[in-house]
Amino acid sequence: MKKSITNVFYISVIIVVLFIIWGIIPEEILPNGNLNDVTTKIQGFIVDQFGWFYLISATGFLVFSIYLIFSRYGKIKLGRPDDEPEFTYVTWFAMLFSAGMGIGLVFWGVAEPLLHFNTPPFGEGGTAEAAKAGMKYSFLHWGLHPWAVYATLALALAYFKFRKQAPGVVSSTLLPLFGDKLKGTAGTAVDSIVVFATVFGVATSLGFGAIQISGGLSYLFDIEQSIQLQLIIIVIVTVLFIASTISGLGKGIKYLSNTNLILALLLMIFVFILGPTGFILDFFTTTFGSYIQDLPSMSLRMSPFNEQNMEWTNGWTIFYWAWWIAWAPFVGTFIARVSRGRTVREFVLGVLLVPTIIGALWFTVFGGTAINFDMYNGTNIIEKVNTLGEEVALFAMLEHLPLGTIVSVIGILLISTFFITSADSATLVLGMQTTGGNLDPANSVKFTWGIIQSATAAVLLWQGGLGALQTASIIAAFPFCIILILIVISLVKAFKDDAKAIERHRKKKIIKEIKGNIK
Repeated sequence: MKKSITNVFYISVIIVVLFIIWGIIPEEILPNGNLNDVTTKIQGFIVDQFGWFYLISATGFLVFSIYLIFSRYGKIKLGRPDDEPEFTYVTWFAMLFSAGMGIGLVFWGVAEPLLHFNTPPFGEGGTAEAAKAGMKYSFLHWGLHPWAVYATLALALAYFKFRKQAPGVVSSTLLPLFGDKLKGTAGTAVDSIVVFATVFGVATSLGFGAIQISGGLSYLFDIEQSIQLQLIIIVIVTVLFIASTISGLGKGIKYLSNTNLILALLLMIFVFILGPTGFILDFFTTTFGSYIQDLPSMSLRMSPFNEQNMEWTNGWTIFYWAWWIAWAPFVGTFIARVSRGRTVREFVLGVLLVPTIIGALWFTVFGGTAINFDMYNGTNIIEKVNTLGEEVALFAMLEHLPLGTIVSVIGILLISTFFITSADSATLVLGMQTTGGNLDPANSVKFTWGIIQSATAAVLLWQGGLGALQTASIIAAFPFCIILILIVISLVKAFKDDAKAIERHRKKKIIKEIKGNIK
């Protein structure tokens, strides 16, 4: 086991542990240098000066992914020619969906469209136009762009790991550009940045999960909402997800992912049937069409002449792009791990389209129901969200449906299983990235990263709640975004070389057949 642990493990553990210690130090000891103040200043600088960079980068990854679907590289298999997929389509979709967005969808499914409806990206709030714009931007934030970010890295990792038999670490995807230079200090630096981004990207999501579980318990059972309750939830879930991680990919994560998918679908069907069904269908149809039509302009919207609109973009779109980029090493590595044997075209189509459509349906069912209730039934769900926080949005909406309390309890269970799956998958990924790409890292390594992830989420919550979580994501994403751009260039170079080799092999085969026929 010791031989499999790389320098990346020790360097990453030291950096993250130092960060955790920094976060624990009281503000009185470091009045001008505490964690929250310093990271907030860094985040403000990045958003103000490089917001455009996030928008252009995320859109570039989407354009690249669409190009691959129609390119000659689409037939390339992520593995040897005779490799077959390890998992069925249903299990594959369930795994990437659970790992990619689970907690976030449950947390923001009601809250985001409702908040956009109340405070839209432009125009007056509370109107039909605000409802359409709010849902359209929810689609933008959870649709093709984030999955293109994931697909870009996952494709590179799967290609180099399963087709080229390279180590399953991010630095290996840059070998066509930099060669053996990445087998030393430079490669260690790249992989350490990947681990850093993964820890803080996942910690953000785990923090959202803890906040929403505690919010649900508080809302339903009149339990006091407090940081102490959130920390207790993190401790309990940590024990559960570490137990799941140690059980392995084929057992723990597979079964949990399928359970998540079933619970999520049942909850969505329940709200769809008992909610305003006709309104939901109409809302989805018109908004999804507008989303596709306006995708280019929404993707690059900055509003440099309107400070209020620019503030909205910084707080929502740029935060999301940074969050997805910070999550990419985790989700990308996990998706790559479960995608051996699929072609490039099959892979990109699956990763882009299926989660995007499911996500759009999810937001329309949950967010659309809340908007309908507030517009036409006077339920004032938005007032509860503004008063109690985004974490109660789901429960405030469900209470207006039959069996609302029972279904809310199921919602808390769903959040918990998504929490466990995300942390479970991230622990496996961190173990792989810090053991040279080992597909089955030692339990001691996974245990270490499980504790560190939870501790990081706890410190961020302790320091500043939701704001601190968002700040950490934006900072962690910046260096990795640059690496991701280099990965695109490296992958194209590798694909070109591979395509030439395949063509040479095809010609030799034809010539050999012709000679055989002549004889």
